[in-house]
Amino acid sequence: MKELVCLAVFTGLSAIFAVIMVVAGFLCQYKRESAVKNSTYECGVTPFKSANSIKFDIRYFNYAILFLIFDIETIFLYPFAVSINMLGLFAIFEAFLFVGILLLGLYFAINKKVLRWL
Repeated sequence: MKELVCLAVFTGLSAIFAVIMVVAGFLCQYKRESAVKNSTYECGVTPFKSANSIKFDIRYFNYAILFLIFDIETIFLYPFAVSINMLGLFAIFEAFLFVGILLLGLYFAINKKVLRWL
């Protein structure tokens, strides 16, 4: 029961702290608008056209999604690689199955010619 009281106090204090930070952000912000604040910042260079008029190719999105998939794969496989000595044969099989499913998805993407630029 003592653990639940500690958890409730911690959760309550965390929620109160989060609300205080959001309120402090609203109270401390600058409220004056200007043309400089509303303009797009491009590393100190004066913008040459509106950011809304720039069209991005969908292929950038495809590469970004594939990068995220394999980045998340690395994050999931790192703890497995660190503790491979303590894990059994079933865990090794599961890791190979995980990598196999991702490679199957990569094969599907290559087969559908998603990665072709032209």
